[in-house]
Amino acid sequence: MEVQQFSYDNQIVKKFIYATLFWGIIGMLVGLLLAFMFMFPNLTDGISWLSFGRLRPLHTNAVIFAFVGNAIFAGVYYSTQRLLKARMFSDFLSNLNFWGWQAIIVAAAVTLPLGYTTSKEYAELEWPIDLAIAVIWVAFGLNLIGTMIKRRQRHLYVAIWFYLATFVTVAVLHIFNSLELPISALKSYSVYAGVQDALVQWWYGHNAVAFFLTTPFLGLMYYFVPKAANRPVYSYRLSIVHFWSLIFIYIWAGPHHLLYSALPDWAQNLGVAFSVMLIAPSWGGMINGLLTLRGAWDKVRVDPTLKFMVVAITGYGMATFEGPMLSLKNVNAIAHFSDWVIAHVHVGALAWNGFLTFGMIYWLVPKMFKTRLHSLPMANFHFWIGTLGIILYALPMYVAGFTQALMWKDFNPDGSLVYGNFLETVNEIMPMYWMRAIGGSLYIIGFIVMLYNIVVTVRSGSAVVDEQAEAPALTRVSSRRTVGETFHTWLERKPIQLTILATIAILIGGIIQIVPTILVKSNIPTITSVKPYTPLELEGRDLYIREGCVSCHSQMVRPFRSEVERYGEYAKAGEFVYDHPFLWGSKRTGPDLLRVGGKYSDNWHLNHMYDPQSMSAGSIMPAYQWLVRDEHDRSAIQDKMRAMVSLGVPYTEEDINNAFASMEEQALQIEMNLYTDPDFARTYEEDKARALEEGREFVEMKNREIVAMIAYLQRLGTDIKVKETDQLLTENK
Repeated sequence: MEVQQFSYDNQIVKKFIYATLFWGIIGMLVGLLLAFMFMFPNLTDGISWLSFGRLRPLHTNAVIFAFVGNAIFAGVYYSTQRLLKARMFSDFLSNLNFWGWQAIIVAAAVTLPLGYTTSKEYAELEWPIDLAIAVIWVAFGLNLIGTMIKRRQRHLYVAIWFYLATFVTVAVLHIFNSLELPISALKSYSVYAGVQDALVQWWYGHNAVAFFLTTPFLGLMYYFVPKAANRPVYSYRLSIVHFWSLIFIYIWAGPHHLLYSALPDWAQNLGVAFSVMLIAPSWGGMINGLLTLRGAWDKVRVDPTLKFMVVAITGYGMATFEGPMLSLKNVNAIAHFSDWVIAHVHVGALAWNGFLTFGMIYWLVPKMFKTRLHSLPMANFHFWIGTLGIILYALPMYVAGFTQALMWKDFNPDGSLVYGNFLETVNEIMPMYWMRAIGGSLYIIGFIVMLYNIVVTVRSGSAVVDEQAEAPALTRVSSRRTVGETFHTWLERKPIQLTILATIAILIGGIIQIVPTILVKSNIPTITSVKPYTPLELEGRDLYIREGCVSCHSQMVRPFRSEVERYGEYAKAGEFVYDHPFLWGSKRTGPDLLRVGGKYSDNWHLNHMYDPQSMSAGSIMPAYQWLVRDEHDRSAIQDKMRAMVSLGVPYTEEDINNAFASMEEQALQIEMNLYTDPDFARTYEEDKARALEEGREFVEMKNREIVAMIAYLQRLGTDIKVKETDQLLTENK
């Protein structure tokens, strides 16, 4: 039998490890800054690109795609070569994957703080970056599949199955959720509207968690846990059941993010049913991982690498038990929009993704640099302080979530809300926010200790070189199943067939859920009173998106007595037919805004954006003073309206031609409304006089950004405002 000599590409693994550590600490520090902004809302006062709404998507993207993404690539490139007994298919594609991914991260780090965002959670990046992501992801997939084709190992190990499913599904999710109509170099509108956009987004959003934060890490678990423990995987059969049931069921679960929303009930119930089923394959994977360590518990007690992995797998089990539980309608009615969900998400992120990454790096770096880890005590310290950080982060958020749910739904005997002011809830949970910030600080301290430990380890080791290896060439065998060969054993040596079957498994759920919602018009009943936004309101909506207001404010009143009493009439599917993108939100740090139109005066909105605490004592909303200062560029409004027409919004050619005149008229009316406040009138005239004295240009109030924002806020919910009680009584007579 011919034995072939080759080398493993360790250089690419080293690059991705370095990138993981670099972006990880940055992403987590941004998260810590955001945590402290809950206690000190004006911590970055006056700096638009450091405002909470702009930094929040930067944090999530940095942690998910920069920290976790680079960790995935590091682990996949290391394990794939050894599992397939082959160097990666193309060094060029490997390096294109690395440098292209870092360029995407840098682009995200620049554009998100500058306000260039689609507002869709975990998919906020604008269309040119979306295209770049697709190109680099395809390069990664070609490299992965190419390596499988030239492999020297006949059967594909279970980790490879999960890598394949990750590549295929993330590609499908990203492409379909990112279908958008460009307006300019960094502005686009989603091709989907309202309810349809919400369904596609959470089909993507939930499965980004499934197929970016879960399936690749399960593949890494199946490789690195047995390697670190020097034990075989507990059950090969369980791994088969785990893989196929997980990828088939997971893709259906997205609608559980939209329970009690305007999404059709059949889609919600389908999401609930499959979410509950998810617990079986998820816990099957957890059991397979933990039982792989049977007989190695003595080693676990002394090996920090295995400690990290045990807590990671346990965190995965906890998160995947809680996910199906949160998808139950009665539980979701309590937890949704609250900090309970924040706790749930971070148990998965900090324990499952973070700790498995740390364990992998502690195992990989000494091996690649041919040395010993600099300090086991430091690694153990990292483990314990990191674990304490997770506990101090998650537990207070659970308490905060329970507190919010109880206070939001509490009624007096006379039927009125006990806590009618939303701020009463915020004030009650402030100690929980302090504890979260402390927990996050401890977790980051552990990360910093790890960085030092790894840097010293690298310096004491040898330079990373491509590792020499040899293996027999893979002899060609019949494509047909041999005698006694099971179907799955045959499938494990057929990468193309495996890829096709995995693709079919993940497409079924998406097609059955999404296609009827888009094509069957009866799913989204129209409401004749709902009209398109005026040009100025459309511009204001874009400012709302730019500032990330959707991170803290929902626009979805659920059909609960407590919410209707607090916010107004519950949401109807037909209200959102002109919303590109939808803005339902997933968290209520502040009150819902669906029915805020007409609730406050224009002056109130201006003062609230300029100095929130002056209007709502105890508010943790940051100031948006630049909206009041800055001139608003409305030059692209006609292009925006034409794009909306192509997406089905019924603007006429006359509407488009008169757009500037319409904006001028509506903006002038808002300016006149603002003059009813004597303080505004005095300050405004003083600023105008000062500008004339100093010889600088003065921006008329009607041309400032705040006016467009006010126009949008005052429009919200007014299309189907419920008639006043006295009108109803008159009609009944």
